Amino acid sequence: MTEAPPPPTATPAPGAFGELCLALGFLTRIPVPLAPTTAALPLAMSVRAFAPAGAVVGALGAGIYALVWFAGLPPILAALLGLAATIWTTGALHEDGLADFTDAAGARNVERRLAIMRDSRIGTFGVLALLLSLALRAVTLAALDDPATVAIAWIGAAAASRAAIAYPMYHLPFARSDGAAVRAGRPSAAHAAAALAIGLAFLLPLGIFGFGLALLSAGGVTLYTSALARRQLGGQTGDALGMVQQSVEIAVLIATLLATVLFEAHAWMD
Repeated sequence: MTEAPPPPTATPAPGAFGELCLALGFLTRIPVPLAPTTAALPLAMSVRAFAPAGAVVGALGAGIYALVWFAGLPPILAALLGLAATIWTTGALHEDGLADFTDAAGARNVERRLAIMRDSRIGTFGVLALLLSLALRAVTLAALDDPATVAIAWIGAAAASRAAIAYPMYHLPFARSDGAAVRAGRPSAAHAAAALAIGLAFLLPLGIFGFGLALLSAGGVTLYTSALARRQLGGQTGDALGMVQQSVEIAVLIATLLATVLFEAHAWMD
């Protein structure tokens, strides 16, 4: 394993708008204005904008959900169409990472796992992981039902899950000497901490109880999946980061649904 050198200290900071454009330009297909100097920066320079970029994706999905829901169609269809919109917008970037990581997990050694992750073909484990990811998110969103509740949950989950990527980006060694993770670079400790704090801020609209459950779920899943990437691969890769994002998004959505169910049960008992 090799460590990529940190960005040179003389590299000019892109500014808040530049960071957002850099994050959106990599994490989504949304066309954004990028100055040549900003476009040449490593992705790690924009980790503080990961959560806002995720919020844009979540808002798009929630908007599609609301349109379909108000048209009188079933919530599960609204959720699936909203997910389809977000997947198209992101180019299935994180879903691809989840599938590749899951396919590689069955191999017996690190070298074989890394080789499988670079194979463009998808295996049985990868297909099942994608189906479960879509099913868990769609069913959870449909169970939340109300478009306003869905919007709060979806935006929060999309933002927090992308912010969570900052932890393995900073904390884990690189599993390869090249690849997407190396090109993305390593954020500074201050930028990684800021990214996580901003991601958590997007969970505040869930309320005290919802925020607490979402925080525990997001934190626990981030730590577990990061440790899994270290154990399975020896460190971070672009696919491992995608797996972290998908896992945390699912965890936050389920935590939100659980909080909603428990709150309604408590209100009913009162």
